[in-house]
Amino acid sequence: MNYPLLIFVLSFLLMWLSASLGAYFQMRRRDLEEPERQDLDVVMAATLTLLGLIIGFSFSMAVSRYDQRKNYEEAEANAIGTEYVRADLLPPADGERVRALLRKYLDQRVLFYKTRDLFQLQQVNAATAQLQSDLWSAVRAPAEAKPTPVLALAVAGMNDVLNSQGYTQAAWWNRIPLAAWMMMAAIAICCNLLIGYSAHRTRPRAVRFFVLPLVVSISFFLIADIDSPRRGVIRVKPQNLLSLSQSFNAH
Repeated sequence: MNYPLLIFVLSFLLMWLSASLGAYFQMRRRDLEEPERQDLDVVMAATLTLLGLIIGFSFSMAVSRYDQRKNYEEAEANAIGTEYVRADLLPPADGERVRALLRKYLDQRVLFYKTRDLFQLQQVNAATAQLQSDLWSAVRAPAEAKPTPVLALAVAGMNDVLNSQGYTQAAWWNRIPLAAWMMMAAIAICCNLLIGYSAHRTRPRAVRFFVLPLVVSISFFLIADIDSPRRGVIRVKPQNLLSLSQSFNAH
């Protein structure tokens, strides 16, 4: 599900083949009587309604996860900026070391949002873990040497920095379950089968066989694109982190 464009192409082909298969079954039997066609219309309407509900529910899930990733990016930038200011509460040497580490840490967090290469992502995660260890050591040493309420603020701020990265990572792992995708695909296939099976032989059916597969494929593409943190067109941009980086450089 990390390649939305591939999802669009495969789903369109699958939906179109399903509609064609339904038409093939319909051509091999007699024309439907009016009562039979009315029953089929009821079943098709109910199936299309269920498909619309499932797609709407999945789209809502994808949007909520996208908003969650945006909110955690903002929270992470706020945590880093606050700790950068609280570094003044540490002894001068320790405070300068914390600020230097935070600048490096901020660069890695920006790369986490921007990179699409998995190998580079592994390097970013490794560098982030090392910097987190160094940052915690930088605030722990003076706090243990001279525990005061003022130094406790710097320690609490660093704890927020580390926690915010964990929340961000959890949000990026939180994706639409595969079972939901399978359910949407199964219902969409049934809908296209019914569309093909209910088509009148004497009417042009090319438009009917093209519209519904295209609409369903576009819906799948949009859901997959929003739900894909790295490969999609719609991605979370680290605007707050970039703004914070610019303010650090200006300072």
